[in-house]
Order: sequence, then C-alpha cells, then structure tokens
Amino acid sequence: MAGLPRASAIEALPPVTTQAAWRGDRLVQSDEWIYRLSEEQVAELEALGRRFVEDDPDLRTVQASDYPLLACADAIAAWGQDVDYGRGFVLARGLRTHLYSDALSAAIYYILGLHMGDPIRQNEMGDVIDHVYATSDKMMDDPTALSSKVRDKLVYHSDSSDIVALMCLRPARSGGASCLVSGAEIYNEILRRRPDLAPLLLEPFHWDWRRQDHNSPAFTYSSPIVSLIDGVFSMYAGSLYILTAQAYPGVPQLTPQQIEVLELFDQITYEPGMAIEMDFRPGDIQWLSNYAALHSRTLFHDYPEPQRRRHLLRLWLSRDSGRPVVPGFGKNGVVQHRIAPRDGKAEHPDARFSVSACAVPRLLA
Repeated sequence: MAGLPRASAIEALPPVTTQAAWRGDRLVQSDEWIYRLSEEQVAELEALGRRFVEDDPDLRTVQASDYPLLACADAIAAWGQDVDYGRGFVLARGLRTHLYSDALSAAIYYILGLHMGDPIRQNEMGDVIDHVYATSDKMMDDPTALSSKVRDKLVYHSDSSDIVALMCLRPARSGGASCLVSGAEIYNEILRRRPDLAPLLLEPFHWDWRRQDHNSPAFTYSSPIVSLIDGVFSMYAGSLYILTAQAYPGVPQLTPQQIEVLELFDQITYEPGMAIEMDFRPGDIQWLSNYAALHSRTLFHDYPEPQRRRHLLRLWLSRDSGRPVVPGFGKNGVVQHRIAPRDGKAEHPDARFSVSACAVPRLLA
C-alpha cells in the first residue's frame, strides 16, 4: 500500500457539510428520523402481504411491479430521500407484526424491500432474507462466531450492500439496542485532528471475507474506507475485519500510519455523543445506507423459549441512486445478485426461495 500522500493532497480533502454529518446526541433530541405508517398504509401492506404469501413467488425473480404500492408510494419516496441524500437512515414504525405470522411479516418486508431496491444474496447458501437470531453462545472473540447468530455486542461496521434493512419481529428480553454513527462525522473529526492521516482512508485495505461468511470463495477482498468522487462522500468501515485479515498469507502488513488512523477512527466512533441508540419495537423497520452510517448493537439477553427470542429479519439491497463510488468499493465487487449464484456454480442444496421457508431462521452454530 502507498505511503502518506503529498501535502497538496492533504489540503484538498474537504469536510462533509451535508445532512449525512450528524451527531447522535443532537438527533436524539427529536424523532424526525421516525416515519409512522398510517392506517391506510398498514392496510395496504397487510393485503399485499397476504397475497404474496398465497402466491408464493420465487424470491429470485419477483418484481416490485408485481405488487404495486399506492398508499405507501409517498413513504417509499420519503425513505429513499432520507437514505440517499439525508441523514442516511430512517425508522419506519406501525406494522402490527404481533398479529401476523412470521411468513406474513417477511412478505410485507420483502415487498417493501423490492420497492426500495433489488435484494441481493447475503451468503453462499443464497439467502435473500437472512435472520439476526442467536443460535450460539459464542462471543465475538471466537473467530468462528457469526455476528448475526450470537448475543454479544458488535463493533461498528458496514454491511455488504447499498442498503441494509432490519425488521424487528421480536425484541430481546433486555439489551440489543441498535446503534448508528455517522461515517461523515467520524471523517470530519479525523480531518480536524489528524489531516495528515485522513488521506490513508482513501487507499485500499484488505478485509477478512472468510470471517464474514465461512463459505466465501476467497479469504479477503480489498476496498478503501472512504470514497470521494465529485464531492460525494461514502464510507465502508469496520476495523475488526481489516485486522483479522492480517493473519492470512500474502496480505500486506499494515503500516504504523495505517494502524494509527484505524485506532483514531475507532476512538472517535465510540466517543460519547457520536452515536444514536434505538430500541426496536415489533414491526419496526430500519432502512440504512451503508455509505452513510455504521451500525452495531449492544449485548442482549434472550428469553429461554426459542419462539420468544430476539428475532430480526435482514435484507441487503442494491439501490441505483446514482451515487458515484470508486470501483469495487465496499463488498459490492464480490456480492451476488439474487437471480443466480456465482458463475459456474449450482444452487446450494439448502437454498430457499419461498417466503414461508425463508421466514424460518437457519439453526447455524
């Protein structure tokens, strides 16, 4: 990897002055980031969701146009505006999931996802709807732990799509708050404190792919942390997977300056007031731009009964918003679209593309 850029390059880096640069201690003073669905919108989604379950379309090929939204059209437009050009996230509230089957909840969620973007596969098994549901007592210091299958707290990170969406079916007995922090505000703070280190964020780093997906076809992929094109700022972060990638043969070792900027990044991320925390209620849907904000969660404790455990559905969406990013930014260069598996591969024998089947979590350790 290249060394420190010239002073002229350092001076050229501008701060981010859009709505994407926010502090949690200010956002939490209002609820402008919560969108409350109307009775008419909920009724439309429930009717379409029931039809979706009855139709049982193939999740690989079903289109938004097959399930048009009228009452919710303004909501979709507002959410897209917030995610693409605003603070980078919105929480939609009002669905009555306590009255639904999990299949109906998943159907409503998938319909909304189709209107917000195009679902992509989240693992080598082909799942287009995945689950955040603890099936293991492992902690994240165990290299075999999958973050979506344990109760441990998570470090701040980005996921592998343009948008990551979470739908709460059931909250935890205690804990499990969703935490978001502005990537642009972290970047601005690094510019203020160490402008000499900030340009390193625009250089490529190696990321641990195998730890994110045990069936990944390679150990690592590469991406910079920050993309700046035509004044548009985007971030892809999560130092854990940069550090664990160092263990693989052939991966260049981080320079002292790179280690320093990663440590500063993490220090700023966890400073009081930077993040916003929200407790998910049943039916809540969080739409989040992976380019704008990093996410994590707090440690949680579950109910003993499997049917009462904390259970979130997750979608990864590709969204054509016109955002320019450097080639291969994030994991976009290695993710799979929903229609078919990687070139030359057959569908995984355990692949599932029916909404009723996909509403049930895989019991992975």
